[in-house]
Amino acid sequence: NRLVNFVKTKHGDKDSMVVFEGGRITVDVKEFDFATVVAEAYQARISLSSTGFYATPDIEWDRKKGRGRPFYYFAYGAAVTEVVIDTLTGENRILRTDILHDVGRSLNPALDIGQVEGGYVQGAGWLTTEELVWDAKGRLMTHAPSTYKIPACSDRPEIFNVNLWERGLNQAKTIYRSKAVGEPPFMLGISAFLALSDAIAACGDGSRYVALDAPATAERILFAVMDQQTGLRDGV
Repeated sequence: NRLVNFVKTKHGDKDSMVVFEGGRITVDVKEFDFATVVAEAYQARISLSSTGFYATPDIEWDRKKGRGRPFYYFAYGAAVTEVVIDTLTGENRILRTDILHDVGRSLNPALDIGQVEGGYVQGAGWLTTEELVWDAKGRLMTHAPSTYKIPACSDRPEIFNVNLWERGLNQAKTIYRSKAVGEPPFMLGISAFLALSDAIAACGDGSRYVALDAPATAERILFAVMDQQTGLRDGV
């Protein structure tokens, strides 16, 4: 509307008919190049941007009582991860991951599968390699890609199967009954962390589970393996 009003003021009057079509702007019978008019509006300090805000309906939460509906809906997913660890170095690799994820009625299956894949890899990195280290003065030392290891292409599972739940249907009134798929798959990365814990536990006699903190770095995995094998360490 701001651009329309500007065009009417500059090239017509308040009753002028303005039409936008094919990269051209027609004001009554006069035609102008769209880019030229936009440049004129910019020079005249007319704002050409707009913002919007969406308030999720039907949610409320009483923190003290632990009651209410904090989310409009829930998204569900299941992941099975197979890993291998080097018991001499703590190095590890994800061999295979199988995921079934609920995206409701998918708007774009190819895009949603890509989001699930990316979310899983990001979550796995969060729990394995992305270590935060501070110095004695509280300064963050792992502040850049040179010191903070995010997952690389080589860190994705060698076999990576992702399927969307075909019967998925959001009960909430969303667009075509779809579900958000931007952040929920992030939690599927927990599967990788637990698979590493199981692999470490298999290094012992099966009498106790491993004490492994996240992120499960190679160093922590090595110490946990040593603890399982010798019992000399009381976790990491």
